[in-house]
Amino acid sequence: MDGETDIKEIYENVMNILEDLTSNAHKLQEQVLEEILKSNAGTEYLSRFFPNGQADKQSFKTNVPIITYEDIKPYIGRIANGETPSILLAYRITQFIQSTGTSGGQPKLIPMTAESFEKRMYEPLLADLVIKR
Repeated sequence: MDGETDIKEIYENVMNILEDLTSNAHKLQEQVLEEILKSNAGTEYLSRFFPNGQADKQSFKTNVPIITYEDIKPYIGRIANGETPSILLAYRITQFIQSTGTSGGQPKLIPMTAESFEKRMYEPLLADLVIKR
């Protein structure tokens, strides 16, 4: 195979994966939420809403309010100052990135886990594939 054929094959494979993901988006979102809740129910932040440590989708919808960055900024600040990430996340934070600040004027400090950083690496590729299609 030549390079152009390899690239075309990779492109088609990724587009098939993307098509599968988007055609089942609701189901996948439900699964992701359940995984997030299961992993993070014992964090300081979520344990306020789930004192028994059990979190499910319906309890989340009922008990956890919609928040802004300002609501969790104190938690992020504590983690950035050396406290355990389990305040907010069940995963190890590998780094912090700073937002551009375009939505509210002030940059925001965003905690990144290894998994979230890896997912961010694919965003430009996926955007490019969608635009080209």
